[in-house]
Amino acid sequence: MKRLLFLTMCLTALSPASAQLSRNKSSLPQEPGTFSIEGLTPKPVVVRIQAEAPVYTTNKFDRAIGSFAPGAPVTLVAMSDTSYRVRGRARHGDVAGWVRQADILSADPQLADKLKKLFARTQQVAELIKNNQVALGMTNEEVQASLGKPTRKNTKINAGGKQERLEYAMYEKVPQVTTGRDAFGQLVQTVIYVKVEVGTLSLNFKGGVVDEIEETKGNPLGNGGVQVVPAPIFF
Repeated sequence: MKRLLFLTMCLTALSPASAQLSRNKSSLPQEPGTFSIEGLTPKPVVVRIQAEAPVYTTNKFDRAIGSFAPGAPVTLVAMSDTSYRVRGRARHGDVAGWVRQADILSADPQLADKLKKLFARTQQVAELIKNNQVALGMTNEEVQASLGKPTRKNTKINAGGKQERLEYAMYEKVPQVTTGRDAFGQLVQTVIYVKVEVGTLSLNFKGGVVDEIEETKGNPLGNGGVQVVPAPIFF
């Protein structure tokens, strides 16, 4: 049975999802209610201090360990709802600690909201990859991280841009019983597992993300059907 699942994704000026595979996650232990920013984006997120700002040991602002001068560049390391963990040169030297979000000056007024959405998307995509699943909105790199190298790949370029199509033959290991004789001439049965093609999955890409999933053979998506993740977020 052929089942065609189609969704046109509305792409906004948000970030390449390849960075969301988080190859370089921070090794810093995370405080409750915070999450790491390092590794979520292709490049470190560098912002500036808006006014003289104290830097604290925790995101509860309980003990100041120095202060940043106005205009000082800092790299975002982690965040909570009200604060950023940053790394940079304070007045007394290099330091890593927490500052209030209001102390940060960014060219993007939606920076905090985008980082939260990026983190949520990264977690969702990581779970799909862990379970070898795909979803509308995933990038080519994310799909191949989940399913591996495609069986076939087609690329078409027209006035509307570049369109890609990846096809995957889906297999299952099916047990088969064989009969033979052991070293003493006795009949013995052995179970072997044979890889059998059970379905074919085709994915069409538009704007760099999956916008159409087609089961051309079998039911490789399973009873759960198609899933959707938000479009990648750009910084």
